[in-house]
Amino acid sequence: MAFRVLITDPLSEEGIKPLRNEPSVDIDVATELSGEELKTKIADADALLVRSQTKVTREIINQAKQLKIIGRAGVGVDNIDLDAATERGIIVVNAPNGNTNSAAEHTMAMLMSLSRRIPQAYQSLKNQQWERKKYVGVELKNKTLGIVGLGRIGAEVAHRAKGQRMKVIAYDPFLTEEKAENLGIDYGSFEEVIQKADFITVHTPLLKETKHLINADAFNMMKPGIHIVNCARGGIIEENALYDAIISKKVAGAALDVFEEEPFYDHKLLDLPEVIATPHLGASTVEAQENVAIDVSEDVISFLAKGSVKNPVNLPSVSSEALGKIEPYFNLAEKLGIFLSYLSNDVAEKINIYYSGDLSGVEIAPITRNTIKGLLTRHLGTHVNDVNAFYLADKKGITIHENKTSKARGFTNLLTVEVETKSGTRSVSGTLLNGLGPRIVEIDDYSVDVTPKGHIVVIHHKDQPGVIGKMGNLLAQHDVNIATMQVDRSDVGGNAIMMLTVDKYLENKEKEALIRLEEIRDVTAVDL
Repeated sequence: MAFRVLITDPLSEEGIKPLRNEPSVDIDVATELSGEELKTKIADADALLVRSQTKVTREIINQAKQLKIIGRAGVGVDNIDLDAATERGIIVVNAPNGNTNSAAEHTMAMLMSLSRRIPQAYQSLKNQQWERKKYVGVELKNKTLGIVGLGRIGAEVAHRAKGQRMKVIAYDPFLTEEKAENLGIDYGSFEEVIQKADFITVHTPLLKETKHLINADAFNMMKPGIHIVNCARGGIIEENALYDAIISKKVAGAALDVFEEEPFYDHKLLDLPEVIATPHLGASTVEAQENVAIDVSEDVISFLAKGSVKNPVNLPSVSSEALGKIEPYFNLAEKLGIFLSYLSNDVAEKINIYYSGDLSGVEIAPITRNTIKGLLTRHLGTHVNDVNAFYLADKKGITIHENKTSKARGFTNLLTVEVETKSGTRSVSGTLLNGLGPRIVEIDDYSVDVTPKGHIVVIHHKDQPGVIGKMGNLLAQHDVNIATMQVDRSDVGGNAIMMLTVDKYLENKEKEALIRLEEIRDVTAVDL
């Protein structure tokens, strides 16, 4: 029996050649379908291949009677309802690696065009002007390239920059000095990278923590005459701050391929001669378009034939009996992982997860996936999910150990997550209380009782009279309202911990004010 593969967006003919060469597959290419037409077409399809044009909504998915797999020829899956697909047991795959080379090459093209002012000189020549002295550039050789975000594309850019005999220094939440040394580059904090660089390129996902990462404060830390490149995501660089930095001559030039709002036409940045820009062309090469189509085509063939895929985005269904037992722990596990990612700022090397009490008798792999997903989400965003969490942890050099014990220290069930780094070990424990839901019940060796949601502040301090009053008054001065408070101590007059839930996320200025109190040793703001 032949499988029917429906393709509803234009894909490279070379890219879908694996499907055309597969005897067990019949291809139906039907682009520009209306919603009603798609509902009819998808009814008897075994696989659906799309790019970004087709909106694969819950309504569309519900019309698919035998759909087994959806392939997205690209990285993002915003146009696919993942929850609806997962509920129906439909696997979703994408092509996360197909545009790596294309994006890295575009970054280098922008870097070179910026350093030698090629677009400006060309436009001048088009205007019948011969201005050799006006367009004197700078060489890349022996300059320092600062890379913020050393994932797949950032690492490729580093490799190419070394070929230009540039010095490279990089920051990434998962980069260690040892990994940097193996890559032949320097390792630094975010602040060190932007302070030392002559050129800066960003390659992070757009997350809450990376939105406007390059802002006015960051520009103030940079060398005069810095050059900036963004071929990653619009919003990482604060555009108005960039404009001001160029006007003040702090920034000598900027090369932008992505913008906060696209299409990007009417913005004062484009009026500046120091700025060069392209309309989001990072993945726009013939090869990249072929590669992403080939990747999803091969995954579709593999899944239809063997049930296995290379680039899954969602989690295949588990049995309803197993799911009923473990699903209540998914939220707790993810929240503990997120919490621990704030608590431990160093690079994770090993994750130990302890399942105690009732948890020792259930299928734990899906719970572990949710824990790792939570731990990585703060830095990787929606790129990490239940299915690829283990893969990404492995790629980051993180080992995972699962342990079971029937003893739960007085709790019916207890989930403990421990992260080991070069600077030490941090841990957090949680439980599900009957009728009350998830609770954080232990941080390191301190006992607490906190619902893992909203805005939480963890304060390590010296146990002595007046600390709580000082802290409360200071937060009140900054208009921070305390909803709940938990306190525990190691011994009288020794180390102690405060757990606050507050009405808004604690910003740096409030944390810095707290740290200035002599009794307070450390402040961590957590956003759950």
